Amino acid sequence: METARQLKTAGLIWKPRPGDRFAVPDRDLDDELFVLSNMTIQVHDRPDGRIIGFNGTTEWALDDVELDEAIWLPREDQLRELLGGTFRELRREGGDYSVRVQLLDTERVFVASSAEKAYADALIHLLAAAGVHSSE
Repeated sequence: METARQLKTAGLIWKPRPGDRFAVPDRDLDDELFVLSNMTIQVHDRPDGRIIGFNGTTEWALDDVELDEAIWLPREDQLRELLGGTFRELRREGGDYSVRVQLLDTERVFVASSAEKAYADALIHLLAAAGVHSSE
């Protein structure tokens, strides 16, 4: 969750798709993980913004949530895709994972205990290097 918050603060914009994982913090649901699905949890466009609708699910406490209230928890494949052409390599070294990226003529390596965290750290670095800032 902390890494997801860092990605959001760094300026990562979520364009929701079915299968995306997300959390709804600060609503007594901090330990819950939700997945967008065409049947139960969908994104709806409303005149006043996008919302996530919980359609007939057991999450009775939620009818809908503003998109900006949710925290996207991107998967490893999504993070790798977001790195785009800067991604060079994922390597397992001992118990850690390293992700190597190249931006212009500079290579950087990000090491973490999981591949998702290493990808996320690289993406946070690239967002900062690109000067992307969130409105939060």
